[in-house]
Order: sequence, then structure tokens, then C-alpha cells
Amino acid sequence: MQFARISRKLSFRDAEHDESRPDPRVQIVADVFNQYSQQARRNFLAAIPIAAAVIERRDGPPCIAAANARFQTLAGLTLDSAEGRLDLVLQRFRLVEPIRDFLQSADHSREFEWCDGESIGGRHLLVQISRLWKVDGMPERCLLALLDRTAQVETERSLRAEMLHDSLTGLPNRAAFNEAVEAAIEREHEHGGAFAVLVVDLTRFSRFNECMGSLAGDELIITVARRLVSALRSGDMLARLGGDEFGILLRLKDGPGDALHAARRIQAALSTPFRLSDLEIRVDCAVGCALMSDRISVSEDIVRNAQLAMKRAKVSGRVEVYQPGEVLAARQRFSLETELRRAIERDDLHLAYQPVIDLETGRVAGFEALARWKHPERGEISPAEFIPVAEESGLIVPLGRWALTTATATLMDWDRTAGRPLSVHVAVNVSAVQLHRDDLKSAVRSALDDSGLAGERLTLELTESCIIADPERAMRVLHGLKEFSGRIAMDDFGTGYSSLAYLQRLPIDILKIDRSFVTGMLADRDSVGIVRAVLSLADALGMDTTAEGVEAVELAQTLAALGCTCAQGFHFARPLPSREALAYLLDRNA
Repeated sequence: MQFARISRKLSFRDAEHDESRPDPRVQIVADVFNQYSQQARRNFLAAIPIAAAVIERRDGPPCIAAANARFQTLAGLTLDSAEGRLDLVLQRFRLVEPIRDFLQSADHSREFEWCDGESIGGRHLLVQISRLWKVDGMPERCLLALLDRTAQVETERSLRAEMLHDSLTGLPNRAAFNEAVEAAIEREHEHGGAFAVLVVDLTRFSRFNECMGSLAGDELIITVARRLVSALRSGDMLARLGGDEFGILLRLKDGPGDALHAARRIQAALSTPFRLSDLEIRVDCAVGCALMSDRISVSEDIVRNAQLAMKRAKVSGRVEVYQPGEVLAARQRFSLETELRRAIERDDLHLAYQPVIDLETGRVAGFEALARWKHPERGEISPAEFIPVAEESGLIVPLGRWALTTATATLMDWDRTAGRPLSVHVAVNVSAVQLHRDDLKSAVRSALDDSGLAGERLTLELTESCIIADPERAMRVLHGLKEFSGRIAMDDFGTGYSSLAYLQRLPIDILKIDRSFVTGMLADRDSVGIVRAVLSLADALGMDTTAEGVEAVELAQTLAALGCTCAQGFHFARPLPSREALAYLLDRNA
């Protein structure tokens, strides 16, 4: 109101005043207006809760017309030192050109990130520039607002570092590894070059963890990580993908051979025993490798390829390189797993029975029950195809229980059909997975109770791998099975690495000689020597013997002459359906 009264009072000109001279009353109005305008600007800026300043466009660089206390504090200025130094802030913050570009444009506002100094340890600001209302007679102006985001950026960086690193080893984790592989794929596509991914898995870590505890397991993982780092070149990336699995990203300077050299260095680094407390531990590893190709566009593909190769390396004991087509095969196995699960639920599988012949009498001593699957669309699916899938997926447990129940029930049906107990046994195969995952003793008891079959007419066949994987557990389970008076056979004997000490301690009744030795007997003296040695060993241990793969009468005669107890093979009969097997039994033993 006071300004309005002064303006009206001075709006009339004095007639006697010399118009050639500036009117002092007009100057008074201008001074009052500027005073009120500056005070209004100061009040406006002070009300803004962040650092803010009014920028004016001049003939030279843009300059700061007014700034609030928060802006001066952010710029490192005190109230006493702010005068005459505010314009230097724009130069220090490198904002002169962005502001000039904005004022020359038609934009109403702009926003961008700005970092003072280094990205790490520096100050991070969010810069906002907004155009102010144009006032006649005054230069063009804009409002500059600075929001300090340093704490937020540092927190985000810290959280991201935690999210991308393994807390135990400090190595990058799976997420960080995938990001690095994605970046390598982009570089490869844009600039060329080649790289490979290795996946390293500690083959016996789970057993060590079970025996020694999680703290010792963590210590072993840390020690392994250090050794892996020492085996890599500068620039190679090591990450912990999870558990006892590590991933390595390699730049191939001299072609694919670099990946194989790195894998061998890794194996050599882990070959030296680890000393933890008073223990000396040897750690074996499986290494799978996948090379970059044009068909790979995402990190998950090449890491998955390396993991598929690593699974093969666990079996072969060598460094394995991914081969095209393995993913398709893996998908087919997964599809087969789904169909096998449904087949087990719908009882679509059946057993075939291969006769086991007593070589001394020529009579049928028993049958081996073999699982068969006739797919409604694909026809007969080989056990060599679906049994490994069942073992890998765990379906071997319900499949094994079904085989026990069906085989014992079938033998009792034969007894009822014949009108008397038949002097034959039935043999059912037990997988290593079933031996270690299932309560086998309970499964056998249930099958015998449901069928009413006597325990001595059931034979369980286990391979050497079942026993070698965990000899102590195998020993407990087998001794438990002997409570039912059943017989136990070691299948495929001679192809594994059985310890004679365990062979002597285990309650094994029958050694089954693998067909690889039997089929070569007529042409290879070494095979004859091996078979003779197995027969002598079995005789010394009080065990019976069964030869597999007998396909010629000469083989049967030779085995009988050497003292083999029983034999089975196509020379006698192929695996037969239940009714045909019973007819074969009644005819041969008549």
C-alpha cells in the first residue's frame, strides 16, 4: 500500500521541472520498486526448501541474481563471503553452458544429474532449471534448484554392491556374473573378439559338508576361491554362482585353447590337498566350458551350456566342452521326465522277465524283472533312455517300489496258476539313487507283505556304484534286508572299482559277471582269464555266479565247464511278458 501511494503521488509531473534532466521522483519510484523486488525475491528463495538461485541472462555468461542460504551453504560459501563469489559457483559446478543452452532454447524446464568430482566419493546433485515469467524491462531469468542426492546415491551403490557380491567369499555373485557376461556378449557382437565361460563344481563338497559341518564347509569354500583366483589371468572374472559352484569369464586371446589351458590350471590348483585344522582334504572338481557363438544372445544361455558340459564332466572326469544339441537333448529329457511321471501314475509301465538258467541242470532258476515302457505315440522306449531320466529326477524311487510290488505279486500269481509254489526266484534291480533316498527295507517289507511271497524267493540286484557311493550306508541297508531272508546280487561285477574288503564284509550272495567280459570269451583269452578269476573269487567267498549276455551255445558250455552257476541271455530267451515267461518256465522245468 505504501508503494502504491508513493507511485500515485509521484505520477504527476511538475510543470516547472526541467524535462531535460532526470526526474528525481522517478528515480525514487525505481529505487523503491527494486528494493521491494529484491526483498520479494529473497523471501521467495528463502521459502524454497532446497538450494535455489535466480539466474539472469546477460550479454556475457549467465549470472546469479539472488540465492538462498541453502544454495550458499551447498556452494561452500558463508554469508560474509557470498557477495561477489556466487557467479563463480556456476563455473565451479560447470553449469554455465547448460544454463546458457537452456535460456537460448524454448524449453520451460530441464532436469539432469550432476556429479562434483569423482563418481565415487564425490557429491551427486539433481539439477533442475525452470524458466521464470518474463518481466518487461528486465533480463530473461530462470530458477536454478540443486538437490543433494549424495547420501541416496552412496546408499544405492552400497546396496547394489551387497546385492552383486557373495557375502562369504567377497566374489561377484550370480547376478553380477550374468551382467558381466551380458556386457561381454554386447562387446563381442559390436567389436568382435571371443570369450568363454567355465563352470567349476566341487564334486565331493556335499559329503565333506555333511561330515565336518557348515563352518568347515565355509572355510573350504573360501580357500577354494583363493586358489581359483591365483589360477586365473589378470582380466578374467571369477564369481561364486552358488553353493560349491563357481563361474569364470575368460577373454580368449589365442583362441579356444585358452579355455582348456585355464581349466587345466584350475584342476592343478585344486589338486594339492587342503589343510583345514588338523585335516588334509583333497578336493576334486568338474569343469565344463562353453564358447561364445552367434546363436547366443543372453547370458543365461552360455552359462547353462557350461553347466550342461560340467554335468558331463562329473561323469567322464575330464574337462568337457559344450556341444551343440545338448540343450535340445536336455529339453527332451525334461519332456520325457514329465511323461514318465504320468506313466507311473497311470500304471502304463510293465515288467518283462528274462529267465536265469541253472547251467548244471538246464532248468530255470529264476527271472530278472526288467521295466518296459510302451509309449502311446513313440512306441517302445528303451530302458537305457528312461532309467537315467528316472534316476536324475528322483522318479526311480516310485519306479523301484512299483517294480518290487509288481514282481512279487506276479510270482505269487504264477504259484496260484500252477497250483503249487514254484521253485524259482525273481530278481529286481535297485538303483543307487533308490538305495540312498528311499527306505528300502520298508519297501521290501511292504512288497512281501502285500504279495505273501517268501523272502528267500526275492533277489535284489545292486551295481557296484551303489555300494561305492556310500559303503557304510550300503552295508547297513543290505544287512537290514537280510532279515527277510532274501538274496543279494552284485550286478555288472568287474566294471566298477569294488574293494575286496567291502566285498568280503557285505552280505552278497551272487556275483553277476558283466556281459562285456562274457561276450568276448570265445575270441579273447584275456576275457576268459577275467571270468575264471571272478569265478575263483566267488567260490572262495562262498558266492554263486551268474553270467550275463550269453548269446551262443558255446558260451554256455564254456561257462558251465569253468564252474559258473547260472547264465542268462538271448541264447536262452529274451525278456518275456508275464504269461509267456510262465509258459517258458513250465515247459523248461517240466
